[in-house]
Amino acid sequence: MPEQVKPVPLGRPGGWRITTYYTALESLYRGKRKAVRGCAKFHCSHGKTPLGSYPDDFLKVIQTEGSGRITAGPQRGRYLNWSHSVGYWLDDTTRDSRGRPLKAWSSAAADKSVLARDQGFAIVECGKEGGGRPVEREVCERFQKARWTVTDLFRPGYGGQNHADVYIGEEHGSRFADSPFYTTLNGATLGPS
Repeated sequence: MPEQVKPVPLGRPGGWRITTYYTALESLYRGKRKAVRGCAKFHCSHGKTPLGSYPDDFLKVIQTEGSGRITAGPQRGRYLNWSHSVGYWLDDTTRDSRGRPLKAWSSAAADKSVLARDQGFAIVECGKEGGGRPVEREVCERFQKARWTVTDLFRPGYGGQNHADVYIGEEHGSRFADSPFYTTLNGATLGPS
């Protein structure tokens, strides 16, 4: 019986930090409503058009995660997206830095000095969660099953060495901040996908 060859790890085994990002769902937030200005369409930068009023805790998450789906009012069903270089804008989808829709459990971001754009990878070993606890088996298996592609790049110097940020999709029924999938994997090992 031929011996199976293990894939060559990407970078140092056990040396990766994997963080997650997601799309917020407006209906899960109850903060004070705050008016937002920005671009009413994609391909605009730092617009001044009124985009509506949204819960302030929803807006805070959008500024961290990059996007949120609007669930009430005239923009219902659309996305409020945000980036440092553009500000807020309304869109029909979430987007990577090239303007392509994000794909749950597939799209990833990294510093281009660490992983190149369009490079595929898999999480071979999960390491430990952010407090040193072992990663729950079901959570680790879900991350290992996914095949990630770097579709987005961190602003230069923002991501850091041996850091990838993986997109886990939209919140459904409960806030992802409380989900076991919204985690940090410290000491993970990556391999080619």
